Amino acid sequence: MTGRSGKRIARVLLRYRLIFAAIGIGIVGAFGCNAEAFEPGASATVRSFYDALLTVMRNGQTLGMRGRYSQLEPAVSRTFDIPFMTRLAIGPDWSGLSELERQRVTDAFRRYVVAVYADRFQSYKGQQMDVLGERPSSNGVLVSSRIIKADGNPVAINYLVKQNGSGWQVTDVFFEGTISEMATRRSEFASVLRTSGIQGLIQVLNRKADDLGGS
Repeated sequence: MTGRSGKRIARVLLRYRLIFAAIGIGIVGAFGCNAEAFEPGASATVRSFYDALLTVMRNGQTLGMRGRYSQLEPAVSRTFDIPFMTRLAIGPDWSGLSELERQRVTDAFRRYVVAVYADRFQSYKGQQMDVLGERPSSNGVLVSSRIIKADGNPVAINYLVKQNGSGWQVTDVFFEGTISEMATRRSEFASVLRTSGIQGLIQVLNRKADDLGGS
């Protein structure tokens, strides 16, 4: 290697180091955390789910409820850690359930979640879904997002995302940034479990899914 070639390579390497340094500064400024804490997989999970929602919404009237349900079922299973969320929502009673009961209540909760999304996101009328950023949390990565409704009003929705064997999956959703869906579900489930037990909860979840039109 000649001295001239060595100097040229050194200049190229220096240029790339400066570029990467600039990118690192940009990440800190945008998300308020250091570059090592930034986890692009978490945001990608939410963004992919929003893409699936928008695709279904644009074809919502043609698909109908059953079609939307069918399209969203794999997206929900891929995005949300439904087994973990079910266990979290049931709380201490989970330890006393048989494997069959755990599977049945998890399946019922999955049906209900898919049916809710298929019912709420029926058609596209100019709505926007934006992933705004993410920051580390004690329980994973918190992804902030905003849904702008057809009337122009924004709704803040944050997703708690964790990495597991299946990749990055959502374990909780915070409406208006602070209202935990899992805390709400746990309160609802506890009431049913006290009065009707696990079989009653399974029946309630399946009935709600059926009422919404979930197949």
